[in-house]
Amino acid sequence: MINNVDFGERLTRIMSFYQLSASAFADKIQVPRSSISHLLSGRNRPSLDFVLKVVKEFKEVELYWLLNGKGSFPAKGTPALPKDVSQATSQAASLADASPANTFPKPGSEEIERIVIFYKNGTFKEYLK
Repeated sequence: MINNVDFGERLTRIMSFYQLSASAFADKIQVPRSSISHLLSGRNRPSLDFVLKVVKEFKEVELYWLLNGKGSFPAKGTPALPKDVSQATSQAASLADASPANTFPKPGSEEIERIVIFYKNGTFKEYLK
């Protein structure tokens, strides 16, 4: 039997891993936002439909781990990139696709002068060549 509180904690861990709010998570798996709230508080148990939507949408979530907390998350074989890097990479790719002129230089045609990493707390690190 699924422990409601433990399930809510695993759900919170998934949302944290993907950096999603409860409402964004609900939108992503196409469920009412209130259902996420009820699951996180331990008020309700997840339906089979809910569990299947989570596993289908998020490939790193193993069914057995989600239901019982046994196993691993993220699933073994998941790339070892930090979530901030993978998110930044996907955002950069979407920006590149959205650019009408696609003004990015071709690989190898430009040298990297510096890399700047911005953190959510307002700080940054700069790496110079």
